[in-house]
Amino acid sequence: MKALITGITGFVGSHLAEFLLKKDIEVFGTYRWRSPRDNIAHLMDRITLVHCDILDAKSVKDCISEVKPDFIFHLAAQSYVPASFNAPHITIQTNVNGTLNILEAVREAKINPVIHICSSSEVYGQVKKEEVPIKETNQFRPASPYAVSKVGEDMIALQYHLSYGLKTIRSRMFTHTGPRRGEVFVVSAFAKQIARIEKGIQEPVLKVGNLESVRTFADVRDAVKAYWLLVNKCEPGEVYNIGGKETMTIKEMLDTLLTFSPMKDRIRIQVDPKLLRPSDVTLQIPDISKFVKATGWQPEIKFRDTLKDTLDYWRERV
Repeated sequence: MKALITGITGFVGSHLAEFLLKKDIEVFGTYRWRSPRDNIAHLMDRITLVHCDILDAKSVKDCISEVKPDFIFHLAAQSYVPASFNAPHITIQTNVNGTLNILEAVREAKINPVIHICSSSEVYGQVKKEEVPIKETNQFRPASPYAVSKVGEDMIALQYHLSYGLKTIRSRMFTHTGPRRGEVFVVSAFAKQIARIEKGIQEPVLKVGNLESVRTFADVRDAVKAYWLLVNKCEPGEVYNIGGKETMTIKEMLDTLLTFSPMKDRIRIQVDPKLLRPSDVTLQIPDISKFVKATGWQPEIKFRDTLKDTLDYWRERV
């Protein structure tokens, strides 16, 4: 069996590649010449990289025709919400047109893989309190260009299933983190700063954005297990919320992260206006019952362990 991971060099892609290799799946991954390969350096002799830019329809078509995968995990995206406010056009192009190129390439190649389209909980936007926990049927209220792009990606995947019978399955993953997460994302941003402070590289001032947002956290290593179950046990054309079970404010997450540092009593917290979004999504608590019923999946890794592992990851790199 062959799996193609778009964005294999990224955070989730690298963890998914590790997981699939343990399942004896032949793993292929798309990359661009400028893609950093740090996350997959330890896997290079066990995976096959295919040069492909998802914005280039020809390179996507060539990739799909060459690999002929049984599974496609489409993870490549412009995935940083704040950056989407500064670069809305490229965010929309990458996430919507990139997905369109993949679906068209599959259709033209006349192959029939199971295609995981990675949408996002951001499509729900700012939900009302009475709508929590959030079901798949909840209204879309996208609050960023990134969220709009994921609505488009989500709906194109549905349309290609309805129109052409492609076996697309959509996930709306809620907040997930862990080792290898990019430094601009909240847990990694805090962990990297703490690691720098511990080594004396940074003054004991930790810069933060909105600490009052409520999130339900999951570990990336649980997430990739969920993605494997998704393509094996879930129904094409359907959409599934996936997320953890540990809900807290960003401040509570930070307080827990600080307990792992010997510098915790010396670190001062400072709000940086640059880290505040023009519009924010402050209440993200999922109802994952549909996915659990279909697969039996449950998150297994305690979030304290996720935080400790992430901090240790940054301690090794700063």
